[in-house]
Amino acid sequence: MTTTQRTPRPARTVLPQAEAVIDLDAVAENVRALREYAGPAAVMAVVKADAYNHGAVPVARAALTAGARELGVTTLGEALELRAAGIEAPILSWLHTADSDFAPAVEAGIELGLSSPRHLAAVVEAARRVGITATVTVKVDTGLNRNGVAVDEWGDMLRDLGRAQAEGVVRLRGAFSHLAHGDEPEHPGNAEQRDRLSEAVADLRRHSLAPEVVHLSNSAATVTRSDLRFDMVRPGIAMYGLTPIPELGDMGFRPVMTVRARVVLVKKVKAGDGVSYGHTWTAPADTTVALLPLGYADGVRRSLSGRIEVQLGGRRCPQIGRVCMDQVVVDLGPDGAGVSEGDEALFFGDGRHGEPNAQDWADKLDTINYEIVTGIGGRTVRTYVGSEGSVTACPS
Repeated sequence: MTTTQRTPRPARTVLPQAEAVIDLDAVAENVRALREYAGPAAVMAVVKADAYNHGAVPVARAALTAGARELGVTTLGEALELRAAGIEAPILSWLHTADSDFAPAVEAGIELGLSSPRHLAAVVEAARRVGITATVTVKVDTGLNRNGVAVDEWGDMLRDLGRAQAEGVVRLRGAFSHLAHGDEPEHPGNAEQRDRLSEAVADLRRHSLAPEVVHLSNSAATVTRSDLRFDMVRPGIAMYGLTPIPELGDMGFRPVMTVRARVVLVKKVKAGDGVSYGHTWTAPADTTVALLPLGYADGVRRSLSGRIEVQLGGRRCPQIGRVCMDQVVVDLGPDGAGVSEGDEALFFGDGRHGEPNAQDWADKLDTINYEIVTGIGGRTVRTYVGSEGSVTACPS
């Protein structure tokens, strides 16, 4: 009996239905621009919240390659993820509960932000337990009244920090604070916070606790207030190519994230027919529509229904009807704009193809561009292009 062998079929390459494309060359370009703004000050690249939802590890690597000296995150988990990926640059983590287990971070050489004597005590206990000197930075509340050492605890912090450093269980590396009005360059509060931080640093020095590095500036202050530089600046949103002060325009940064989807279906709709839930949009004339697989579960807010445009078929097409959990509908017009199923639609990006940007969505929602990019998720696949090559992680 003769057995016929079949030639195996080549594996099919199935493109993602919905993507957040992260351009690491844009990250590097933005970091280099920020270094110019920073002048003699070093740059700490803030990669908290998974690099503002752009991917902490690849973004951190791109930023460091472009000249950032250090990395900033909020949680211990974020810091340890970077270390586990083999990143050896200084990493500062500054938002923790006082009962956190700091031992793994101490062992990994993570610099720990301290916001109270209780946080210091927990770090001291962890350092004694593992037998390693902890590197710490004191966070000073200079007027934001959020995280940071409160004024009425400052004396206790100086005393306890001095004792801990004398014992050798901690090494004070830095002092820093956060601006309350950084996106308002001329606000008098910026100078007041600068002066309060300077006073706190003077207090530390009088107690033989001279910090090696002092920092205050966020993205907005980095590009507008050279007097707030200190030793290092701490940009976040500008590194991702979005303006920290919309009133001043794009400031020369290039958006890093492009959100795109492939057309699932193209169909005709007759005049008078409604589209999507509740028929909030009715076709005024015969038209053609495209179905795109992104919805509010993926970060396209339902309150954007009927208020955004999508770049498709070489032109901006209006999204029509309600945004659904998984999908939106776009009006292509009576000629269909030459769009076919499988074609690429751009929701927002860097504008090079005529598409909207994240700030356009933020303006419609009366929010900030940070919220737009950090909100993209769900089934969206994150794809990297540029200096790190093409790597895909799913989901975003």
